[in-house]
Amino acid sequence: MSFVTVRDVFQSYGNRSILERVNVDVAEGEFISIVGASGCGKSTFLRMLLAEEQPTRGTITIDGGEPAVEPGLERGVVFQKYSVFPHLTVRQNIVAGEGFQTASGRLRGARRKEALDRADAMLDRIGLNHVADQYPASLSGGMQQRLAIGQALTAKPRILLLDEPFGALDPGTRLSMHQFLTELRAETKMTVFMVTHDLEEGFKLGDRVLVFDKPRWDPHDPGAFGATITYDFDARDRGIPFQRILDLYPSLARAS
Repeated sequence: MSFVTVRDVFQSYGNRSILERVNVDVAEGEFISIVGASGCGKSTFLRMLLAEEQPTRGTITIDGGEPAVEPGLERGVVFQKYSVFPHLTVRQNIVAGEGFQTASGRLRGARRKEALDRADAMLDRIGLNHVADQYPASLSGGMQQRLAIGQALTAKPRILLLDEPFGALDPGTRLSMHQFLTELRAETKMTVFMVTHDLEEGFKLGDRVLVFDKPRWDPHDPGAFGATITYDFDARDRGIPFQRILDLYPSLARAS
C-alpha cells in the first residue's frame, strides 16, 4: 500500500519548467535515495515533500490524507549545512525541537523536566550524551549532523527528508554517519527521502534509487522542459539489483 503518493506533479518558476509528470508510490518505512545532475529538481522535489513549496500541478499525499499546504510535524528535515542553534547547548537544541510544538515556543515546569528527560534519552541514542552541555561550535562535523538529525527526530516525524546531509563531511565521518543512519532507521522504521550526488551512497543506504533527469531538452530554451523520474532502481541486496535474479535463475550465472 502506498504511504507517500505523488501524482502528475509539475513545478515551474515563472516560465522555467523544473519538474514535469512526476509519479511515484512509496511504501511506509522505505528509504528512497534521489540522484541526478545538478539543477534537475532534486531539492525542489524534497521541498515539495516538505510542503515548503506547492506544486504547480498535481498532488502529493501522505497516508491518504489531504495535500499539505505548509510544513508539519509529520515531516522532519536535515540539510547539508548543520541546521542547529549555535547559541544553545546540545541538550537545549534537542529540547527546542519539542518547544516548537507549543504556541509560545517554550516549555515550563513539569513539561520542561519531561522534555529534558526525553532529550537525554535522545542524546544517548545518537551518541552525544557526553557533550550534552557543550555548544555546537565545539563539535565535529559528524557530531553536529547527528545533533541535527536528533533535533528533527524529536518531533517524531513519520517522514525524514535529507538534503545532501553528508556532503560536507570527510570520508571517515561519512562512513560512520552511514552506519548511524542505518541503525537509526532500523530502530524508528521511518520513511526516508535522501538527496545525494554520491551514487555509491545512494545505493548503499537506499531501498530504491530514483534518478531525476530531463528526457526532453531544447538547446535554444533550456528552461522549456522539466525533469522527471527517468529510472527507479531497486537498490536492495546491497545495490546489486541482478543478485536476486541469479538466485532465482542459477542457469544465468552458469551461462555468464
